[in-house]
Amino acid sequence: MSVPHAGENVPKEVKWLADLPETVLMCDVDRFVDELYTPAASTMGVPMLVAETHRYVVDLNRVPEDIDQNSVEGAVNPPGLYTTGFHWSKTTTGAPLIKNPISQSLHNELTEKYYSPFHKKIEQQYKDLSKGTESVYHLDAHSMPSVGTKAHRDPGQKRPQIVVSDCDGTSCDPGFSELVIKAYKSAGFEVEYNWPYKGGRITQMYGKPELQQHALQVEMNRSLYMNESTKRKNANVFPEVQRQIVRAIGYIMNGLKS
Repeated sequence: MSVPHAGENVPKEVKWLADLPETVLMCDVDRFVDELYTPAASTMGVPMLVAETHRYVVDLNRVPEDIDQNSVEGAVNPPGLYTTGFHWSKTTTGAPLIKNPISQSLHNELTEKYYSPFHKKIEQQYKDLSKGTESVYHLDAHSMPSVGTKAHRDPGQKRPQIVVSDCDGTSCDPGFSELVIKAYKSAGFEVEYNWPYKGGRITQMYGKPELQQHALQVEMNRSLYMNESTKRKNANVFPEVQRQIVRAIGYIMNGLKS
């Protein structure tokens, strides 16, 4: 399992994010997703990689080429193409983040320090796990706002509780997607498939079913476990959502063993 967007650390060299109010800085962070999945991962013995660095610094679910002239000096892509790309220049609600594009050298530095190590760990997990099994199954865990914004495919639309995405059936065996959908449904969640999310760069890069590498993305509706306005955990329901996830991951594990 991987949780690429739960990180909240802003390095000192990323000065453009230093003085932002929490409402802006936490707008697109998958806050608490690591906490939601930790009981399941520890109970089932599933390795889980959790990001520490804020996604506005470097988005681990992008590639370093996902930049434009608004975010990095000398970028090939025109302004506005990657507003929510490798270095976010605006939040999904339109708040500005990068006022002046950063230098190519800083882009390279941030890539080496905060992006590459995380992906090297994913690659190592695939290598380690493939030694003891025919297939590797990878769940990339995320959260989503309860209503789509103008930056999303579904502006103004209410979201389901869970979205399972496999890049339109290309990042894993169909049976794995079906199993994960059934697992979350059996745990009491409402589930949609490949809408409004298709899967990001992580599922695209590591999902290689022809090599027995099966990756998919799971988005969870933030309204299930937190106050989206204050960005605070809903303590009354959080433990139950954790238990639901334990049941879902247990269902998946049992399904993969059978």
